[in-house]
Amino acid sequence: MGISLKPLKEQVIVITGASSGIGLATARAAAKKGAKLVLASRNKEALANIEQQINADGGQAIHVVADVGQKEDVQKIADAAIQKFGGFDTWVNNAGLSIYGRLEEVSDEDSHRLFETNFWGLVTGSLIAAKHLKSKGGAIINLGSVLSDVAIPMQGMYAASKHAVKGFTDALRIELDEDKAPVSVTLIKPAGINTPYPQHAKNYTDRELTLPPPVYAPEEVANAILHAATQPKRDIFVGGGGKAMSSTNKYAPSIMDWAGRSMMTDLQLSDEPAQHHDGSLHQPGQDGEVHGNYKGHVMKTSLYTRASMHPLITSAVVAAASAAAIALFGNNNVKQKIKSMK
Repeated sequence: MGISLKPLKEQVIVITGASSGIGLATARAAAKKGAKLVLASRNKEALANIEQQINADGGQAIHVVADVGQKEDVQKIADAAIQKFGGFDTWVNNAGLSIYGRLEEVSDEDSHRLFETNFWGLVTGSLIAAKHLKSKGGAIINLGSVLSDVAIPMQGMYAASKHAVKGFTDALRIELDEDKAPVSVTLIKPAGINTPYPQHAKNYTDRELTLPPPVYAPEEVANAILHAATQPKRDIFVGGGGKAMSSTNKYAPSIMDWAGRSMMTDLQLSDEPAQHHDGSLHQPGQDGEVHGNYKGHVMKTSLYTRASMHPLITSAVVAAASAAAIALFGNNNVKQKIKSMK
């Protein structure tokens, strides 16, 4: 059975982790396109404000306070969509948490909490969505990461959760294809994105957290998510830098191992003393913001990502975009860090 996805203006879209960062950027972009929205996160106050803003601007949104690590909460999201809008057409599993710390330092409690959200919350959401969409068609969009393909120090447990997300998403896609279900399953793989992600992470270090370059705007991820809601796509990398890292890890893994041990720890830590340690791992953080406070250059768009979503653009353009991203990864900031380690 073929997969036919509705235009955004005819869709009901569920978004988890909708109270900040990528989720909030996606909610605002989808509302402007006319989609009806079911917004979920743990932060009641932030969700209520976002719902009010969207509805005041002429959109249609409801919110559900939910912890995706709790199966009954995820079911509550689906039930709210069915009760208010008669169902949903796209389910976006975006909720995610992170930890910055060496694997031997991270507590079992924190590691389990991260997996409850990043992996089991996504699994529960995907299976509930698949059950609903099998008969009517639609899209399941899961937020992975470039760390679904590549592991780096300091975020080892996060990388492990995103590797698990990739394995589950690929298996789910195959099983739905086997059943000839009219459901598109997409894995979005962002590179570093300028959201409040570092401020929300559990911090085991004594320094403020940051992101390794290149870093992209969250609106570019939202654009990729909404593209996948209307055009069936298997995977979408957001950022040519992420694609370059994934390809390098696949064909020359020793190079990525070298990069990881030589520079990745320093690239994730700023020179400023830590201002937080707990983050939002175990309780909601300060939500309501799309953008983070990344100090370096933020790329508003990714030529590679735009090209990959439109096959008529030549492969030469895609290759050029990847080369540009690799060049950016080797910017002066990185070169200085390499020089300082010699």
